[in-house]
Amino acid sequence: MKKFRNQIIALTCLIAYLGLGGLYVRKLVVQKPRQIILFVSDALGTRTLSAARLYAGGGDHRLELESFPNSALLRNISEDFSVPDTSAAATAISTGKRTKHHSVATTGTGRSLDTILEIAVKANRAVGLVTNASLTAASAAAFYAHTTRPGEPELLAVQLFERRKFSVILGGGASDFLPEGAGGRRSDRRDLVAEWQAQKVDVIRTKAEMENAWGGEDGRVVGLFNKGPMAFANQMESGSQEPSLADMTRKAISLLRGQSRGYVLVVDAALFTSACEANQGERALREVLALDEAVATARREAGDKALILAVGRHSTGGFTLSGYPIRSQKRSDFLGPSETGVPYLTWATGPNGPQAAGTAVRSEPAAVLQPSGLNVAEDMLGLGSGPGSERLNGFKDNTYIFSILNDAL
Repeated sequence: MKKFRNQIIALTCLIAYLGLGGLYVRKLVVQKPRQIILFVSDALGTRTLSAARLYAGGGDHRLELESFPNSALLRNISEDFSVPDTSAAATAISTGKRTKHHSVATTGTGRSLDTILEIAVKANRAVGLVTNASLTAASAAAFYAHTTRPGEPELLAVQLFERRKFSVILGGGASDFLPEGAGGRRSDRRDLVAEWQAQKVDVIRTKAEMENAWGGEDGRVVGLFNKGPMAFANQMESGSQEPSLADMTRKAISLLRGQSRGYVLVVDAALFTSACEANQGERALREVLALDEAVATARREAGDKALILAVGRHSTGGFTLSGYPIRSQKRSDFLGPSETGVPYLTWATGPNGPQAAGTAVRSEPAAVLQPSGLNVAEDMLGLGSGPGSERLNGFKDNTYIFSILNDAL
């Protein structure tokens, strides 16, 4: 009996040793990524990327997005609809919870949901938010705000102002932070820009100022580069005072990389959606390429040890490239009709709807006339590289992205 008792004790000790050893390896030996970067854009659909690839360089071209080693298809239903709006889709990614339409990081009953950036702050990570739309748009607000009224930018601007632990904030929408009569539209007369400056925050307005920004006495940088959404990629000219999405991504990484506990950066490439809502095909494709350039910049600047994810929210407008273009066909060759007279680029819904009989066919028509392109039922792509991204495989709910990010903190 004594012999068996000693064996049981020895076995118990071995199991305890192995258990503690495994815990040690998971918690102390396996290093968490210091650099975590999330790109979010409605451009990340399979049809969209295929069209952008052909537009950029023909059938043999490859995008930077295609070089990610890990990928999954993301289901993106909301709590109340099978096709989500931007608020619900962005909230699922930012909080890991499904919610109702028009709810930004908030349940349908009004309870706030912690976002990945707020959780990162609690984990002593530096955080940054970059967007090429207005900072108060729902696509970006889902990472810092809590509201069931996403159409009230004044409210969202105050909530972003109150996020004093956000190290880098870059985007458009300056008028939402300024009072009426001072270039803004705030009816409460608050000048949030002046209040930031009083806190010694480095507030910048141009690309040149951004390049020289270092964080000021407060260590924070806020960039407001346009009164509303920033310029589309095909509107930017040489010498433009607005930085590109890639410019803002590079600068944000530069400002954040010195943080001792690492950082989390969210890049919201939202102008693609605006182009789709207006049935502007070439503009939409240029926005995909702008996103691709920003992703390439992030992977180059952050290195192989960074966790970088690029995920889609929802599809808009039903954008499609149809027909049989030759293998070398690219750029402007897609903007008119094919040799058979059928437009290469078409939409399901939007302002380019059917015209009166006898009029010329539009270059990129919509099948159903709507004031704005409607959101579409389509699984989106989740792409990733770096530690933790290997979990992207098969079909996942879009809420799974939050889990990958949260586990990496």
